[in-house]
Amino acid sequence: MYYILKIIISAILIVLISEVSKRSSFMGGILASIPFLSVLAMVWMYVENKSIAGISELSTSIFYLVIPSLALFISLPILLKKGLSFFPSLGISILITVDSYYIMLLMLSKFGVKLYT
Repeated sequence: MYYILKIIISAILIVLISEVSKRSSFMGGILASIPFLSVLAMVWMYVENKSIAGISELSTSIFYLVIPSLALFISLPILLKKGLSFFPSLGISILITVDSYYIMLLMLSKFGVKLYT
C-alpha cells in the first residue's frame, strides 16, 4: 500500500506540472524547477528508514549533478530552434546530458569528490 501511495503522489505532481505548463510555460517552469522529485525522494527515505546519512549523501549528489543536468535545458531549445523535431532533439539532449554527467564525475574525482559507491 505504501508503494502505491508513493506512486500516486509522484504521478499527481507530474500531471499537475504538465497541466499547469499547458496554460503557462512560465508557471510550469517555476513548478518544474522546484526539486519535487528530490524532496520526495528524501521524504520517502526518511519515512522508510530515517537515514540521515543517506539523505545527506543524496542531497550532496544532487547538488553536484544539478550543473551537468542543465545541459539538457540548454541543448534542447537550441536543437528545436534549429528545426530538429522533438524526439530526436530530446534524444540528443539526453545524450549530451549523460556526457555532461560523466565529465562532471571525472572533474570531481580530480578533486577527490566521489559521489558513487
